[in-house]
Amino acid sequence: MTNFDLKEIITVGMVLFAVIDIVGSIPIIVGLRAKHGHIESEKAALVAGLIMILFLFIGEEFLSLIGIDVHSFAVAGSFVLFFLALEMILGIRIYRDEEASSASIVPLAFPLIAGAGTMTTLLSLRSQFHTLNIVIAILLNIILVYIVLKSSGKIEKMLGQNGLGVIRKTFGVVLLAIAVKLFAANVKGLFL
Repeated sequence: MTNFDLKEIITVGMVLFAVIDIVGSIPIIVGLRAKHGHIESEKAALVAGLIMILFLFIGEEFLSLIGIDVHSFAVAGSFVLFFLALEMILGIRIYRDEEASSASIVPLAFPLIAGAGTMTTLLSLRSQFHTLNIVIAILLNIILVYIVLKSSGKIEKMLGQNGLGVIRKTFGVVLLAIAVKLFAANVKGLFL
């Protein structure tokens, strides 16, 4: 366990928390619950966690299979994070998903929790942090996702729209700073 680093776990955990944006997704979750009834919180959290861990380990091999190096993917990921951060800070919607037909694993686990932004972020983080710390951060985030899914109605009532907005904008700024750091750290690798 020589690679275990609490600081890395906290950093990666915060990045994933901001990208997954489960608190900012509460209005979507509440809407899905109202539209389709029961949400399978356990199943959605487990599947999202498995998708994220699987992509963390085989994502790089998949990229090399199609001829893309980690630095290129990390720079591309920094752009995705940048636009996600802009969405969170400015309250705009750049990327639009199709309307969900049911509140099953598909709209929750993928793409809401383990979507394209999360996948890109995982490989970008892998170029900067130890894999063990990333896995621990994923597991901590999945536990948090499960708690939020289970108590989304209570959280929405407790925070209100203004509270959710403040949290979303705060993590948007953090995400923007991380996007700039990822870009700066990996752009040099494109020209070596």
